[in-house]
Amino acid sequence: MKRPDKELPFFFGTRGELFGIYHPAPRSMGKAVLLCAPLGQDYIRCHRLYRQLASTLAAEGMPVLRFDYYGCGDSAGASSEVDWDRCLQDTATAAHELRARAGIDHVVAFGARLGGSVALAAAQAARLDDVLVWDPVLHGDAYVATLDALQDALRRDTKRFVRPREWVDAAGQWLGFEVNPALRRQIGALHAGWHKRPSLLLDTLGDAAPHDWKGLSVDASSIRVIEPATPWDDLARLEAAIISHPVVQTVSSHLSGACG
Repeated sequence: MKRPDKELPFFFGTRGELFGIYHPAPRSMGKAVLLCAPLGQDYIRCHRLYRQLASTLAAEGMPVLRFDYYGCGDSAGASSEVDWDRCLQDTATAAHELRARAGIDHVVAFGARLGGSVALAAAQAARLDDVLVWDPVLHGDAYVATLDALQDALRRDTKRFVRPREWVDAAGQWLGFEVNPALRRQIGALHAGWHKRPSLLLDTLGDAAPHDWKGLSVDASSIRVIEPATPWDDLARLEAAIISHPVVQTVSSHLSGACG
């Protein structure tokens, strides 16, 4: 299948260790958008939506860069080498690359789940002018506990395996992705307290996942509740791609309205 001309895959970084896909815009609205991906299974499930969002924003005049952190996707490194601080560093590197390619200094970041947390944490180093987040992770300890519970349920799921796996065979993993002890500690220690406040927070957690956005100090007017709820933690839909046209439309409208 021929890759669309509007997508330019390339490697960048100090040693060309990072992979990105650049979506040029046919016209300029004066800003570029950096898409910060979540980690693990959330990354896989959001991949299609990120591509749709990138194509939509580029068509509206905003160049977009999708990229993989070191140890993720098509970047160099193994999943066992993913490091939180390196993700923040890679985000700053990607923002610099986007400015150089687009010829635009004004960069906005968007991120879902841990991708939103990365964007907020890296905002100062990456010189991000604005951040938009979708169900960001504010409390790492609760997120780790949820993934541990999902991993244990997956281990015992006889619909996917002939028989339950031994605990030792599934240790050190989160839903099919190896997680090193250092990253586990880094995510577990994650908490809201970033200086950057998002101009848009998309809330699709619904009633199934208790949440409190006060840690971000966002105005109520900046929060958009979108239904139906996103099944981030639904084991029965673990292999299903997360597609939300309302999310794409809301982000597009917000950024287009904020241009100029």
